[in-house]
Amino acid sequence: MNLKDTIQHLAQEVYESTLDLRHHIHAHPELSFKEKQTAQFISQELEDLGIPHQKDIGGHGVIGLIEGTKVEENPSQKVVALRADMDALPIQEDSNKPYRSTRAGVMHACGHDVHTSSLLGTARILSQIRAQFSGTIKLLFQPAEERLPGGASLMIKDGAMNNPQVDAIFGQHVMPFYDTGKIGVRPGMYMASADEIFMTVVGKGGHAAQPHTFIDPITMAAQILVALQQVVSRSDPRIPSILSFGKVIAEGATNIIPTEVHIEGTFRTMNETWRSQAHRKIKDIAQSIAKGLGGSVDIDIKKGYPVLHNNEELTLRARKNIAEYMGEEQIIDMDLWMASEDFSFYTHEVPGCFYRLGTRNEAKGIVHGVHTPRFDIDEDAMKHSTGLMAWLAVQELGGGS
Repeated sequence: MNLKDTIQHLAQEVYESTLDLRHHIHAHPELSFKEKQTAQFISQELEDLGIPHQKDIGGHGVIGLIEGTKVEENPSQKVVALRADMDALPIQEDSNKPYRSTRAGVMHACGHDVHTSSLLGTARILSQIRAQFSGTIKLLFQPAEERLPGGASLMIKDGAMNNPQVDAIFGQHVMPFYDTGKIGVRPGMYMASADEIFMTVVGKGGHAAQPHTFIDPITMAAQILVALQQVVSRSDPRIPSILSFGKVIAEGATNIIPTEVHIEGTFRTMNETWRSQAHRKIKDIAQSIAKGLGGSVDIDIKKGYPVLHNNEELTLRARKNIAEYMGEEQIIDMDLWMASEDFSFYTHEVPGCFYRLGTRNEAKGIVHGVHTPRFDIDEDAMKHSTGLMAWLAVQELGGGS
């Protein structure tokens, strides 16, 4: 039996136990920065597999190491990292499944339970084929993907990419828009940066019947919002960008002009240089308009996750290996995605490949998107998730036998 067949066989063998892992994690979700019990559960699983690991990395992160033991003339010195995030969302689950959340208002609505259990399943496979590859595979069980500053950035600060130094990293994420069995791949720019904008436009309040006595922050805010659209509409059209404002609060009344207007929005793009330039433009435009109208504006732009760039060479190799493992017909060449992911931090450190695992099954009624109360997956997808990640890692190390 060749290595691919061995991995596919083992993926079927670990399928039921991986489902058990998923059900346990799904039933016991923990919010970002609070994943203590999940981390303990992961640590125990790695302990049972005899995989050496570290705990409390970047918060509740866990890092495991699997060393290949294949004896060959030129053994691989490469280190390949595999990442799974493990935090849940503050959502009340709407489900009658036996593994539904047991914690009110907390739910694995983004598939992180799938990512974590799949990586544990991958670890089980890799533990059984150590003698068939050389090199090192680093397992990153990451906390706090859903909240700034992002668990990835914290794990990097705690040295997750060092000792040993990572050469390449793979991340897998569920995709409810793709049917089970499909794998989404895209080299180059894939996901956007995401920054949060908070503005307070300040004027002088007063009675609506006496316009000469107040400085109207509402009309000031309106002009700022309209003018800011030029940040995107008159920027380089080759760079995808979005500037949207979803919250405007002016606590006045029909005959009361307030002193302040509060505005919140988001800026997203696919270019880090332009990202910084746009921040400056947003501030300059808003401040000049406010000053010209006799008011002021306080702007706080909170930098979120950076652009996620899939290394072209690594991702094209991965695409070839996915086609070999799954079949060319199972690959979806993805479009840009203007959402953001903190896996992006890793891609600014080493070559990275972030791909999508199809989990949709209309016949089973599994059609709901992530971050919704009824999100779930077609668990047949987990027949592929464990083996595919093992295959990608071993192939990136230099193949096996």
